[in-house]
Amino acid sequence: MDILQAIIIGIIEGFTEFLPISSTGHMIVAGEFLGIEENAVSKAYMVIIQFAAILAVMLLYREKINLKEIVLWQKIMVAFLPLAVIGFLLKDWVKEHFVTSTVAWMFIVGGIIFIIVEYFHKDEASASKDIEEVTWTQAIAIGFGQVFSLVPGTSRAGSTIIAGMLSGVNRKASTEFSFLLAIPVMMAVSGYDLLKHYHEFDGANLTAFVVGFVVAFVVAYLTIKLFIVFLQRFTFVAFGIYRIAFGVLLLMIM
Repeated sequence: MDILQAIIIGIIEGFTEFLPISSTGHMIVAGEFLGIEENAVSKAYMVIIQFAAILAVMLLYREKINLKEIVLWQKIMVAFLPLAVIGFLLKDWVKEHFVTSTVAWMFIVGGIIFIIVEYFHKDEASASKDIEEVTWTQAIAIGFGQVFSLVPGTSRAGSTIIAGMLSGVNRKASTEFSFLLAIPVMMAVSGYDLLKHYHEFDGANLTAFVVGFVVAFVVAYLTIKLFIVFLQRFTFVAFGIYRIAFGVLLLMIM
């Protein structure tokens, strides 16, 4: 992987990881377009830029990472458990049944779901309007909603945000809860992958890795900030339309 490829993939990871549009599908298209072979080195690089995205969330929400927010983090860990358990049990099955067509169709299905949910959702009527107001029941609902992200193309952010909105949390609080929930999820996944691929760093282009890390961090940081501003004025309908269009595009180029 050269520096230009690292920059492009870093931008895509930073931009798509926390938006409800699935980074998986975008990585597939980008990888094929750039001619990046899926091997141990490219997987090691993905671990690096995922850590960069995690750091961006931790920096932006650093005021939430303290003992004063212990109840919030207890709820986040409860929400993390369903994916941790079910994901561990089904990780091999998911890899065996991963096909690009599944990603494309889940883009489309997810887009339709977003549009339908937004049609009925009334943000002002939401019971929980702030992240600290998320209840234990809502946290559990979000946790089980996150399990659907095991299906490639579903989007971890998308499934958690939808679950939050359906359980009575407003758009902004659902999104911010999804951001914080990404910390234990991505640390667990990236940490596991790091243990599997750490030896691949010896033969990698470390300059490209460092550049990609910085790019992914900066893009993720800016994306999260702009996303929150976006949600103060708009709904998720645009993301639903985008998902449908991107899913159709994937089906056409397969």
